[in-house]
Amino acid sequence: MKANQATWPIATMARLLTVSASGFYAWLKRKPSAHALRDAQLLARTRVIYARSRGTYGMPRIHAELTEQGSHVARKRVRRLMNAAGLRGVSRRRWTTTTQRQTDARPAPDLVQRHFSADAPNQLWVADATYVPTLVGFLYLAVVLDVFSRRVVGWAIGKHLRTELMLQALNMALAQRHPNGVIHHSDPRVPRRVQPVVATEPYASDDRCSRSFSAGVFQPRALRGRLLSAFATAASSSVP
Repeated sequence: MKANQATWPIATMARLLTVSASGFYAWLKRKPSAHALRDAQLLARTRVIYARSRGTYGMPRIHAELTEQGSHVARKRVRRLMNAAGLRGVSRRRWTTTTQRQTDARPAPDLVQRHFSADAPNQLWVADATYVPTLVGFLYLAVVLDVFSRRVVGWAIGKHLRTELMLQALNMALAQRHPNGVIHHSDPRVPRRVQPVVATEPYASDDRCSRSFSAGVFQPRALRGRLLSAFATAASSSVP
């Protein structure tokens, strides 16, 4: 009624809402309750803590800060005030595991032996897959890189991590480079629900050490950065 009193008469709104106009005017003159005053004070202190954290603290951290300051309030009360004020914390995204080792899969021989170097193009390729979180869910990216040039020679993007995605990336690399005797090396762990990609030996290779990339061509962060860069390039090239 207060928000619409400039548009509609108070008497009309009171009749439609089955309340009394005198009760509305009494409510306007009524002072805030003690609980409302405490809420206002608590919200002011919450805003200070939230601003000091640069907008990163959520309800658990703000509740802990208030407790350290001597304000013993319920967590639900802090959550209610933060929701009413539109204060949202920034949570650290949990790492999503997308690969696991398949014990029943026949491993290809390790032809690389952790020596991630090549004297010419199309001698050694390394392959991996990663996920890219988006607003509509996860997208998955499979990439094949040439060790000699550190260049992405094949990639594929999809909404799944099945065998087809890995084969699409490998087939693109084969179609672009037409190699002769290249070694295709991948991590022994395979994405969930993915069957191992088996090529004719001696071209297929995997490393029984799960850290094959960390001590070789790429550090883990560098590898993920290259995969995301390839994803960005692929996304931009697909825009008409």
